[in-house]
Amino acid sequence: MKTRVKEFRAAAGMTQQQLADRVHVSSRTIISIEKEQYSPSLMLAYRMAQEFGVTVEELCCLQENKEQEDRRYEDL
Repeated sequence: MKTRVKEFRAAAGMTQQQLADRVHVSSRTIISIEKEQYSPSLMLAYRMAQEFGVTVEELCCLQENKEQEDRRYEDL
């Protein structure tokens, strides 16, 4: 899933480890989310969104991800 975690983290001047510590996960989890190799749980997405002062929808690009998924289903 595409997210804006890296963008918001960089804008906040935070390292991956600092974000991980603040949301109670490993830095590896943050790395995997930023590389789109792992989708955060709803609670983790909420924690990160709170850290950045944005909504979960903004953080996780929900509209864009939904549209991409819809196109995949249309192609079936």
